[in-house]
Amino acid sequence: MFQTKEPLSATPGRRRWASRLGALALGLMTLAGASDAGFAMDKVRVGVINAISDGTFYIAYEKGFFKDEGLDVEFIPFKASAQMVAPLGAGQLDVAAGAVAAGLYNSAARGIDMKIVADKGSMPAGYGYMPLLVRKDLVDNGTYKSFADLKKMKLGSQSIGGSAASTLNEALVKGGLKFSDMDVVYLGHAELALALQNKALGAAFVTEPHASRAVLEGSAVRVAGGDEVYPDDQLAVVLYSGDFAKNKRDVATRFMRAYIRGARFYNDALRDGHFAGKTAGEVIPILAKYTEVQDPGLFKVMTPNGVDPNGKVNVASLKKDFEFFKTLDLIKGQVNLDSVIDMSFSDAAVSTLGPYKPAL
Repeated sequence: MFQTKEPLSATPGRRRWASRLGALALGLMTLAGASDAGFAMDKVRVGVINAISDGTFYIAYEKGFFKDEGLDVEFIPFKASAQMVAPLGAGQLDVAAGAVAAGLYNSAARGIDMKIVADKGSMPAGYGYMPLLVRKDLVDNGTYKSFADLKKMKLGSQSIGGSAASTLNEALVKGGLKFSDMDVVYLGHAELALALQNKALGAAFVTEPHASRAVLEGSAVRVAGGDEVYPDDQLAVVLYSGDFAKNKRDVATRFMRAYIRGARFYNDALRDGHFAGKTAGEVIPILAKYTEVQDPGLFKVMTPNGVDPNGKVNVASLKKDFEFFKTLDLIKGQVNLDSVIDMSFSDAAVSTLGPYKPAL
């Protein structure tokens, strides 16, 4: 405590300032106490699928970043991100973990009000967390040597209108092949890995941790990282409901600020394509607590997804996928892709947080 030559109460002016400072301190203490007690917190409902790429949400929650912003975040689990669209449009969810898919744009065309606001899962250089897997026996016997050899195989993808199909198309193009000429089976990522093991498929793009499990079990070979096939591919995004974005803008901005703090903490856990950065010791237990990866050892071998530390989405990737979906006649109705993307929340958050400075 600082000292003065004479007490603050010595003059009427100082008494007034002392009173005001005391009232301000009391107000701040009351606000802090209310937050700690769970009062005066803004509720935010977030749809998740408990995937590794949901990790930024969980980090922001566990590290108290949401609480710092006066937010009471509730995670609501879904089996697939497509199931979140209806409740998001109805205002039953404020935030959703969205997959880049034709269905997302078709929902927008039907008038469901939602916005793509941030990166949730992408594949920058070194972080191709959805690699191309080929059955090990096909690699060993020389059936597979290059992308061109995919023409001989039954291929797997998560869905006909999903980002994995667009990534598969990029590999086919590199091999001089056409998606429309291929025999493609659509399954979930865990089922794709199992189908490779059972020799029901020849090759598939499979997300982590299923990809690393298949490789460790010896049923498949990782022949190319997703980042090599489709650099900076935007696989998953953060979505805001229209109501949340328009009518609760202050809350939505505070949420984004906490989310980006989580993304930066996550990025500090990455090094050389692995969970080997400065904060990995904190991030791995958080991911193990909330996601399907319960084996800490698996985190040491798997390839993490990328998340932009400023929340930016790769708009060029979104547009490329959108055009691919159109070639398959999967986009129904008219939708202006630019109208679905809103980077103003991440811009506002970064303007407050400042530029990202990686932990050394």
